[in-house]
Amino acid sequence: MKNLLIHVCCAHCAAYTVEHWQHQDYEAEGFWYNPNIHPFTEHQNRLESMKSLAKEINLPLTIAEGYDMPEYFRRVAGHEKERCDKCFELRLSKTAEIAREKGFDAFTTTLLISPHQKHDLIKVIGDKVAAEKGVTFLYADLRKRYSDSRHITKPMDLYRQQYCGCVYSEWERYTQERKIT
Repeated sequence: MKNLLIHVCCAHCAAYTVEHWQHQDYEAEGFWYNPNIHPFTEHQNRLESMKSLAKEINLPLTIAEGYDMPEYFRRVAGHEKERCDKCFELRLSKTAEIAREKGFDAFTTTLLISPHQKHDLIKVIGDKVAAEKGVTFLYADLRKRYSDSRHITKPMDLYRQQYCGCVYSEWERYTQERKIT
């Protein structure tokens, strides 16, 4: 059986994603690295929810040390229109690096289940990072299974976020602004 490191952004996106890859004969491990999530209390709420899910579904979970918020802002400040590009590259690059160091066959991300994420962009960045780091990126369009993932986690009463995680998406959620110009 091949092993797969899955970048996890939240419990609700992870539940079905992990199941999907396990059904593809991968031994899965989660990797938490999300310096984009703000404020810190939101980051911690999502992390605690992910830890609960990991325990519930018996998923090994590696948590990146620290809260790399300054690196996130170094990359996106002044590049708000490309913030998703910068954010995806930061998180996928770190995941690929850990996958290579730990000898995983491949890596992927739970972002691929969200209907709110830019799949074409994630795939391009995932493939680019894979080539740079020397480890395979696995892409699967799991958007049609988003509600399945939510159904898996609903009985677990896990924290559920209301925005992507970055301060820009929170701002867009709570104001009339919908796009950064």
